[in-house]
Parts: sequence; C-alpha cells; structure tokens
Amino acid sequence: MTILRRKFLQLAVGGAALPAISRMARAQVYPSRPVRVIVPFAAAGPNDIVARVIGQWLSEHLGHPFVIENRPGAASNLGTEMVAHSAPDGYTVLIVSSPAAINATLYDKLNFNFIRDIAPVAGIMRIPNVMVVAPSFPAQSVDEFIAYGKANPGKLNFGSSGVGASNHMSGELFKAMTGLDMTHVPYRSSGPALTDLIGGQVQVMFDALTSTVEHIKAGRLRTLGVTTATKAQALPETPVIADSVPGYEVSNWFGFGMPRNTPPDAIMTFNHAVNDALADSKLKVRLAELGGILMPGSPADFGKLIAEETEKWGKVIRSANIKPA
Repeated sequence: MTILRRKFLQLAVGGAALPAISRMARAQVYPSRPVRVIVPFAAAGPNDIVARVIGQWLSEHLGHPFVIENRPGAASNLGTEMVAHSAPDGYTVLIVSSPAAINATLYDKLNFNFIRDIAPVAGIMRIPNVMVVAPSFPAQSVDEFIAYGKANPGKLNFGSSGVGASNHMSGELFKAMTGLDMTHVPYRSSGPALTDLIGGQVQVMFDALTSTVEHIKAGRLRTLGVTTATKAQALPETPVIADSVPGYEVSNWFGFGMPRNTPPDAIMTFNHAVNDALADSKLKVRLAELGGILMPGSPADFGKLIAEETEKWGKVIRSANIKPA
C-alpha cells in the first residue's frame, strides 16, 4: 500500500495529460499479472543474482510473480534486443548493467540503439572491480605496480572474462591513464582467467568483487586497489586506485530498463517499488554481502548514468581501437 499511496499523491498534483481518475486506475492495476525480467546473461552470474534478489522482493510486495528469464548471448546483446522489440506495456523488464554502455560503441551493427530503445527505469547498485595479483607478484601497491610496469615494459599481461567485459575495460582504462604497456589476454569467463592469474600465466586482473573475494580471503590473491571512487565495505583495508591514478573510476552497475514508449505510470510505479526495496533493511544487508553500493533514484538519474558511461567507454574503445572478438 505504501507504493500505491505514494503514487496517488504524485498523481494528485501536477497537470496530467489524462484525467486523474483514469491515471489512478492504471497505476493501481499495475502490475496485474506476472512480469518477465530478462537477464541477458547466463544463470549464476552477477546480473542473474541481482535480478533474483530484487525480483523476489518485488514478487512478495507487489502481489504478482516477477519471473526471471535468462537470455544470454552476444555479450548481452541478444537479450537486450529481445526487450527492445517487446511490447511497451511494463510487463517485460530488462536487467541493465555496464555492458550495455560498452556495447553501444564496441559493436558497429546492432539491431537496436540502447539509449533510444530502452527506457531507464531504476538503478539498483554498483559493485567494485578489484585490482588483484598473485601473492608472489613483487608489487605490494598500485604505485609499486606502476613502477614495476614502467621498469618492465611489455612483460605485463592482464586477464579478463572477455573482450568488452567490465574487467577488460577496467584494464584498458588503467593502461590509458598510466601509460603502461600491458597486453590483454581474454578468457571465456572469469573462472579460468583467475586460475591463470593465481598460477602466474597473467600478472593482474581487475575483476568483480563478487568473483574475487573468496580467493582474497583464502590468500590466493592479493589486492592492490578497488576501482570505485570509494572504498569497498567488504575490503575496508584496500585503497582506491584513484589514490594513485587520480580520476580513475570503474563500477559494475545494475538497474532496470523497459522498452521505449512504456507508459510513464508503469515506469514510475516500478521505480518507486525498486527504491522501496533498496530501503528495506534485510535486502540492504543481502546486497551489501554482494559488495553492492546502492543507487536509489529516479529514472532520469539512472538515464544520466547510462549516458555518461556510454560516452566514457566509447572514448576508451575508440582510443584503444578495441574490436569485438
């Protein structure tokens, strides 16, 4: 009832294009049936986990199931295209993450334009990437790593889960901002890349906190810095990379989008529901366990983030002449 009451108050003020009673009725019946949440990645990854955690809360509090559907393929482009071409009725929702901003420049020919075809609905959270090395690597800090790289040009390889992934782009941005000569080694996923990092085949990764934290706790990896502008709650002793490389910042961010032309009432009702979820004490604890830094806000706030990230990664991709694998 909290969400509907808030919606009622919002509708009661301001000039509405439709009669107030008609708009109230539409707000009160959404959702009136199950909502599909499309995850454009395989199950068990960060996008899937975040979607299921939030989806369960929404199902319990909005009275209808939020059904998670995994539609992986083409670095998230297949699932995104499906949502872009779905009916704009509020019942097909996309879990949106940083690859959407990266792919806009990385891929020349897509059957959709993300910023044009997907309406931003709500931000969820950011998760830091972590700059990690094997315990035997000589550098103990980001500054020492940079010094080592400059003294050993061409001898540093950084691994990633694939071309265009957030951990790849984190390394490319680090290269660009430090001038280091590092070679990118793409893998099919983070798992084998981390195995080779631990074994010394690659020297560094900028991988997601969710993927690395258990290795860090077990002593198989050593942290040098986190990629976010603030420290990670799960790694309070690890400094931010920006302390050594001013202006450096990378996040894995997550949110929701819907097809363009989705009714504003549906978007706002969904947005308020997500913001209520992010204020729930139990859910906040669960998301913090995943390393999340919460991002409540309006659809416009989330749209601004997407636009800024698209511009940021477009510059990096064009400068480094990165092409999809």
